[in-house]
Amino acid sequence: MESRQDRRALLSAMGAAAAGVALATAPGYAQTKAPGPAKAATAPARGKFVPARHKEDAWLDAAPGKHRTVIDSATAPGVANALLYAGNLFTANKSGYGLNDGDLAIVVCLRHFATVFAFNDAMWAKYGKTFAAIASVGEKGAAPAANPHIQDANMGLPIPGITPLAKRGVQFAICDMATHFFASSIAVTGGDATTVYNELVANAVPNSHFVAAGVVGTTRAQEYGYSLLVAG
Repeated sequence: MESRQDRRALLSAMGAAAAGVALATAPGYAQTKAPGPAKAATAPARGKFVPARHKEDAWLDAAPGKHRTVIDSATAPGVANALLYAGNLFTANKSGYGLNDGDLAIVVCLRHFATVFAFNDAMWAKYGKTFAAIASVGEKGAAPAANPHIQDANMGLPIPGITPLAKRGVQFAICDMATHFFASSIAVTGGDATTVYNELVANAVPNSHFVAAGVVGTTRAQEYGYSLLVAG
């Protein structure tokens, strides 16, 4: 027979255990867990890149259109290709999708050696020799007296000219850096580079926009949602 003392000890132990359970499950009770391996800090997720906007590029967003394309040209052959591509975009989007000219926003970038074709016939009549030498166009010893890409041309393929494309809404980005270079090249034979530069700017092709550099204009256009076509 167990003694009263043993029974009291057992009841006492059971009571202490019950009190411990009640305390552990009570609201606000903080349990201390055994230390475990530290978790690696989670790096904050980076947000989607959004390019900065500049007032100098606002014209890129002003053009209407359901589809945007920038065509980059840096050489004399590249200009012919760029104009051909622009014409093809109008034709194929009309025949394949029923889209009109106003549904397309097209920019042709004239940079590097292609920049000489960004000026009208008056400038070619006056500075065509320098332009031809820089762009390597025309017969040896003879320079075109007019911009060969102003009007429609036929060079094995029907290539639309700058003026007809401008009437359909095509915009032209012109490299300002190259324009300054050409003005300085012309001024070497006599004249003031700033005066020549201002003359070239005043005689640019229709729908033209001078950009800090052609490479800047082409990359900015892509930041504004224009798909890139490289014409050479």
